Amino acid sequence: MIKVENLQKRIPMAGAELEILKGISLEIKSGESVAIVGASGSGKSTLLGLLAGLDEASAGRVIIGDTDLGELDEDGRALFRGRHVGFVFQSFQLLPALTALENVMLPLELQGQVKAREQAETFLARVGLAPRMSHYPRQLSGGEQQRVAIARAFASHPSILFADEPTGNLDTRTGGHIIDLLFELNREEGTTLVLVTHDAQLADRCERRFCLEAGALVVEPA
Repeated sequence: MIKVENLQKRIPMAGAELEILKGISLEIKSGESVAIVGASGSGKSTLLGLLAGLDEASAGRVIIGDTDLGELDEDGRALFRGRHVGFVFQSFQLLPALTALENVMLPLELQGQVKAREQAETFLARVGLAPRMSHYPRQLSGGEQQRVAIARAFASHPSILFADEPTGNLDTRTGGHIIDLLFELNREEGTTLVLVTHDAQLADRCERRFCLEAGALVVEPA
């Protein structure tokens, strides 16, 4: 479970402070799929980064399971992410000098997984890229690159997957395939899925949605 208590984020700006998140409190159950929606600049990606431990809050708490992320230093949060969290970025974030297979293997090897290659090959095959494993990102389409990113995120069997606009750089048809893939793997792996999206189709597929407006949580449908 993810529990958020009075989460705030402020950054200094021109002698003052810009308040990005204003006391967010919410809970996400294990295995649940949740969409975080709202207009550009509403704080969605900032909230996702805090939930994933990619950034530090100005106040409040993010508790995942029994772990309070605020009690961990940067190295501790990185170790926690490596063990429990997957992340899919809108811009794919693949290393251009590595093949698709190597991009998926790298985080597994950093975790000390002895069967990193086998796991990477398995998940690339599951996302339909078995024939493209030896290709570099520049040789892959946008949809194929995002599938590599999804394989990389799921290959370590994370308990939580965070995705920031995973269909934002894709055409409608390709985006639809990526949505299907995310939810298929979500069901098969039992992974908690937390998505930031402007895509109404993607948000509608989630069990719940949280809506942000100017850094405040305004809607939480049951």
